[in-house]
Amino acid sequence: MIEWGMATFWTGTRVRLRGIEPDDWTACMRFAAEQERLGDVLYPPRSAEGYRAWAREQAAADPGGDCFQLAVEAVDSGEIVGTIGVYHADPRAGWFEYGVTIGADHRHKGYASEAVVMLLRFMFAERRYHKCQARVFAHNEGSLALQHRLGFVEEGRLREHVFFAGRHHDLVVMGTLAQEFSHLHPASGL
Repeated sequence: MIEWGMATFWTGTRVRLRGIEPDDWTACMRFAAEQERLGDVLYPPRSAEGYRAWAREQAAADPGGDCFQLAVEAVDSGEIVGTIGVYHADPRAGWFEYGVTIGADHRHKGYASEAVVMLLRFMFAERRYHKCQARVFAHNEGSLALQHRLGFVEEGRLREHVFFAGRHHDLVVMGTLAQEFSHLHPASGL
């Protein structure tokens, strides 16, 4: 049984995961621009109205599915510092894929690690998935280091699998199993 105390399942010491609100569109637009500067896949520019529509759609989405996106909010300031979500899920095979984005001004503060642990704890314990997968661009050393710190292992490298910035890049497939995760990140109060 969870001992709720002052916190909830979705609130940690640094971050709170919550549904995306329509007003979050400006932060999400900023995060997308920062991802582009980091060498993420390049897309044509989206209008402000496109981001507003996306945020409204996320705010109205049914939270009962296995694929969803959440805002990562700093506990101390209430500011949205990133997003996290489950982007693909195969309930029959028991695996899901997640992604996390933290704004440039908020990196290296432990927000991503805490948010990922909360999300994976939910997917493994409550949704009963067996495996989590993350796909990371090989040049994204920060994200690769985060996955390793969280206990993910490299399962493969898709050579020259993605194309952006005028050339092909490798994609690293990383994974962790529910029992590996729970051993490294035991849930307190359960």
